[in-house]
Amino acid sequence: MNIVIAAEKPSIATLLSDYVKRPVSPDDIEVSENPNETGSFFVGFALERYVMSPSGEIHSACVSRLRRS
Repeated sequence: MNIVIAAEKPSIATLLSDYVKRPVSPDDIEVSENPNETGSFFVGFALERYVMSPSGEIHSACVSRLRRS
């Protein structure tokens, strides 16, 4: 999967640039496989997190917080 991620980083950076409306370099993002959906990726950029669906749509990732009892 690392080969696929390396090959797709420029495309993912381009899609993310369109989503966030600012330039994004492939070197500035961290990409990992989303185990919850085949063909989907988690994308980290700066302090923000996104999810890219298999269709190429990008959405802000919801971060769940642990609750203390």
